[in-house]
Amino acid sequence: MPDQETAPEPLSEPAPGPLPGPLSEPAPDPGSGPMCGPGRGGDVPARGRLAEAQRELLAALVAGGPRPEGFDEVRLRIQSASLIAKRRGLVARFAPELTRRLGSDFAPLFTSYAQGHPKPPGGSRADARAFIEWLDRCRSPERRHTTGPVPPPERISRWRRFFR
Repeated sequence: MPDQETAPEPLSEPAPGPLPGPLSEPAPDPGSGPMCGPGRGGDVPARGRLAEAQRELLAALVAGGPRPEGFDEVRLRIQSASLIAKRRGLVARFAPELTRRLGSDFAPLFTSYAQGHPKPPGGSRADARAFIEWLDRCRSPERRHTTGPVPPPERISRWRRFFR
């Protein structure tokens, strides 16, 4: 006798009710949690410690501050260099002529500037303006009227007018 194909069994009906797992559990009360409570301040001492740790980390990354405890020095240096390179690229975009005039000296000069100066409020244009002012202050009086890696003062003045 030939084998008869049997029809597949029908799929079972899904069980009524909520699905098992995290979606079936009730949502937490929106009035509970670390950010809620009287005055919505949460754990004020913990927030203060977190804010101080963030300030220390930010200072280490963008202003040459000391390495905060618990952070790898090599990774902090890499991240700091990356943030400086990002700033340098944005300043180069906003001041392309200055970048061309400084040529290969632009990157090391900007790195020297950025290691001791966090990005000023006002964005990349303000950063470019502050970099130009830093270049002007760094020039020794005897070099102010010579050519070299730093643009002559009249060029810096022109850039200052542009960025005002």
